[in-house]
Amino acid sequence: MADFVSSIKVPETARRNGRLAEGERFVPEETPVAFSYAGSTHAVMMATPADLEDFAYGFSLTEGIIADPAEIETVEILREDKGIDLQIRLGDAQNDALTARRRHMAGPVGCGLCGIESIEQAVRVTPSVRSSPLTLNEEDVVEAVRLLNGQQPLHMATRAVHGAGFYVPGTGLVAVREDVGRHNALDKLAGAARRAGHAGAAGAVVVTSRVSVEMVQKTAIVGSPFIIAISAPTALAIRTAEEAGMTLIALVRGDEFEIFTGAERIVSGPARRAGNG
Repeated sequence: MADFVSSIKVPETARRNGRLAEGERFVPEETPVAFSYAGSTHAVMMATPADLEDFAYGFSLTEGIIADPAEIETVEILREDKGIDLQIRLGDAQNDALTARRRHMAGPVGCGLCGIESIEQAVRVTPSVRSSPLTLNEEDVVEAVRLLNGQQPLHMATRAVHGAGFYVPGTGLVAVREDVGRHNALDKLAGAARRAGHAGAAGAVVVTSRVSVEMVQKTAIVGSPFIIAISAPTALAIRTAEEAGMTLIALVRGDEFEIFTGAERIVSGPARRAGNG
């Protein structure tokens, strides 16, 4: 596998203590990453060139191309002149399904909502996570964000990327991924967690970004009944989380936070675990 650099040091002129001075700082890399299935490009994302295998698996999962990591046979990471191509080989059944899906696509796709041709598809049905027995207590919510804040080395160096973590009560964060794009960070996390054998229903997704509808949808596809965020949610994200039976917690600041949906999953005393973690 080719080695890729996630950040570089660049010169800068900074104003400090009322004076201008020459200096340097780290900034994250951002590069086009193509997702190709059976040799044909399906989507291109602007992303941080790190954890690319996790990205391939997580994107394929959250976009509904696969339902299980075992449905991907191989991932080949190719360096191109102006970006990176993830050549993903699927099993025959998944490849046939994707081929049929492509025949119904209106045209080429890029960043954002991939492979859609109608408003109805843009607000696709979100899987229900209502049946998950997982609960958290207030301390879990605070700890999840505190741990995530301390496990983002790229953000600490650049102050310019998003983080996503998977928190299991009683264990802590079992996976963390970073990217310049918040959706990309969550996709990378989804791939990392599922490849490591962590069931989505066993923990909470924790993110450093605002909560958009796509973040809720991806969390539900992962199978987690919780999304916990440092920033605020959108109105559509709240409605979607409510319909999916998800607990949406946002604006976590120290030991303070706001619960927008599913408050009944926040309990006093020990949290109840679910599935494997």
